[in-house]
Amino acid sequence: MSTINREGLKTLGEEDLVSLLSVMPDRLLDALQNRDDFGDLLEIVMDVGRPPEARFLGGDIFLSEQEISEDDLRYVTERIGEFGQDNRAGIERTLHRISAIRNRDGKVIGITCRVGRAVFGTIKPVEELVRSGKSVLLLGRPGVGKTTMLREVSRILADDAQRRVIVVDTSNEIAGDGDIPHRAIGHARRMQVPTPALQHDVMIEAVENHMPEVIIVDEMGTELETAAARTIAERGVQLIATAHGNTLQNLIMNPTLSDLVGGLESVILGDDEARRRRTQKTILERKRPPTFDSVVEIKTWGEVAIHYDVASVVDVMLRDLQPRPEVRKADSLGRGELEERAVFFLSNGTKDSKFETSRSSFRKNVPDDQETSVSAETIFICPFGINRSFIQELATRAVATIMLTDNIEQADVLLTTRIHYRRNAKLVKSAQDLGVPIHVLRKNTKLQIQQFLSGFGKGSSRKLAYSKPASLEYAMQEAQDAVEKVWDGEPYIELEPQRPFIRRQQHELANRYNVASQSVGVEPERRITVFRR
Repeated sequence: MSTINREGLKTLGEEDLVSLLSVMPDRLLDALQNRDDFGDLLEIVMDVGRPPEARFLGGDIFLSEQEISEDDLRYVTERIGEFGQDNRAGIERTLHRISAIRNRDGKVIGITCRVGRAVFGTIKPVEELVRSGKSVLLLGRPGVGKTTMLREVSRILADDAQRRVIVVDTSNEIAGDGDIPHRAIGHARRMQVPTPALQHDVMIEAVENHMPEVIIVDEMGTELETAAARTIAERGVQLIATAHGNTLQNLIMNPTLSDLVGGLESVILGDDEARRRRTQKTILERKRPPTFDSVVEIKTWGEVAIHYDVASVVDVMLRDLQPRPEVRKADSLGRGELEERAVFFLSNGTKDSKFETSRSSFRKNVPDDQETSVSAETIFICPFGINRSFIQELATRAVATIMLTDNIEQADVLLTTRIHYRRNAKLVKSAQDLGVPIHVLRKNTKLQIQQFLSGFGKGSSRKLAYSKPASLEYAMQEAQDAVEKVWDGEPYIELEPQRPFIRRQQHELANRYNVASQSVGVEPERRITVFRR
């Protein structure tokens, strides 16, 4: 009997496929064993009075000319677990799913046997996002691999990241049938859901009784489940889940699930505000902060589109704009490769330093089984209003060499506090003019400084370098041209990346012409997008 051999993938438990075929009638087993693409089997469909059908990656075929009888169905159902209220059953300690079709009297007249597999490498394009601690929602059409990805997420977070992970498993879809979960989820714990209608109760129970750091949920689809998800997020637990819908746009317009991304409410504007925005008086706006920080749209196996900041993306979509997600594809080894950079909007107009670190890690494309050789770098920090002795004491723990300097032209970063930054001191202005990154601490404390310096660990560097600065005249002319194009009907225009000082001038120009502008991206690629109010 042949086994699965997809290039670039490692599959867990190929003997599980044998377990599924062992419950099939002999004539179906013989037909499958003789096929070269046996390893690409997806489903076996058996309906009374019809020939049995097998679905492969390359297409569908009939396994036999002989029609399926009631005895054939009985042969299968007697060798699997019992069907639940959702008409799903399984084979103990495997990931396969057998779903029943019943007639009006409740008699089984058809079954669909879906092959369940645990595939290593499916989350490589989004692994750093998952590890960041942010709550992530996975979207995609049926059969695209959402549940397979959840299994890998469970294993990575439980085994590699060593977090307390609980899988809320409805119909034993994620961790397989039986009381012992399949090894595909690693050391994650599994809570079974007796019926899909009670999934929200088990989600809350998991948080209240078992102190998880991460909760994994498959196929969220009701208002009670969205409410439970919000409760989990508000308690500081990372939530990784899937939901019905292909894209974020579908989710926004779904009245049941839109609350996952903040929900919608109708707002009536005053006459002056409506004229200023050049919109109708009644508009849709986001109701509250989203439950999930990021949304991943699964296009095909190994290809995803990532919306990093859901709140800002939803706000932009409600203005009839279409921000581009970041598209990533897995290479032949399952590693994430950047196909198209995201234009992601941050609600407060600043960059998210946690995502800056994780996204820079994406670009390294280093497999798990290889160590990165990172030499210590010298980082020049210009402290302004910061205790120098604190920095010198804590800098010894960083891999990179930390040097202090009073010369802002030599500095790689200006480190200051919120109070000093708001005073808009001469040193801050000089840093902005020179394009030197500015990191603002809330307070001048050891803890704040330590968190900042932790970014200079192995394999990570905050050191930023701008390309050759564009002239102010050129940048302002580009902004002027963009304003004119927007007034001529263009939905939005994205300008070239610029230093903070120049971006501020471009914002002021757009405001003078009553055109909206917003900074997007992360340094050194941060830039202005101009659009109608």
